[in-house]
Amino acid sequence: MKTVTLYRPIGEKELILIAESNFKTFPPRLKWQPIFYPVLNEEYATEIASKWNTIDAFGNYLGFVTEFKITEEEYLKYKVENVGGKIHNELWVPAEDLEQFNKSIIGEIQIIKVCIGEQFVKVSHPLVQVQIDKLKD
Repeated sequence: MKTVTLYRPIGEKELILIAESNFKTFPPRLKWQPIFYPVLNEEYATEIASKWNTIDAFGNYLGFVTEFKITEEEYLKYKVENVGGKIHNELWVPAEDLEQFNKSIIGEIQIIKVCIGEQFVKVSHPLVQVQIDKLKD
């Protein structure tokens, strides 16, 4: 089976929900989020996590980069959109397809980077501290 590696920048709240799924699924989108959009490279995910998630109070001023694999078959169902520069490529998955998309994840969703914003004070859940500590080692 062929797989494709994707990345997704997330904040603290989304990390907690992913951890609660045993790192198997991404949470459903909120009503105002019609698209789930993982990105195609780590550099772009890191850019978002460090520049945007670290200034977002909703995500507790924390940005994490996730890495995961999906089946190539699932990947090919969706359109890749370039939203800026040459590295700014996103896979646009309609929110209503996320449950099926999650079923196509191979293995676990890995947390590979953390970016901590200047306004960050403390984690809101012990699961988050575990991930931060893992990345410090």
